[in-house]
Amino acid sequence: MSNTKRKIIVFDDDEDILSICNYILEEKGWDVYTFTDCNAITERVSGIMPDVILMDNWIPDAGGIIATQTLKKDEELKNIPVIYFSANSDIQLLANDAGAETYLAKPFDLDELERIISSVA
Repeated sequence: MSNTKRKIIVFDDDEDILSICNYILEEKGWDVYTFTDCNAITERVSGIMPDVILMDNWIPDAGGIIATQTLKKDEELKNIPVIYFSANSDIQLLANDAGAETYLAKPFDLDELERIISSVA
């Protein structure tokens, strides 16, 4: 039996956000993978090959912009949509700099989270 569940990775150093995302997305039928830093990001992402990535701006160590740019430079990973999320007021600029497909401002409501993910998944 093949497992056709969609996979999502959430990169955030805030455990509360990870647990909320985990709970909500698992309810919606996603396989959720969470990381509190973006070290060895290409290895991690290629090991999972998710359908979508949620990327926090302030993720240790390199930060979300460098982490996202690293993924977008990788032939195998560059087409995985990245949703950039941050409480920063410049989030649209940050997401553009990073090369993310879209962004989600924190704090976010759960309907918005689902809508943004559906828009790229």
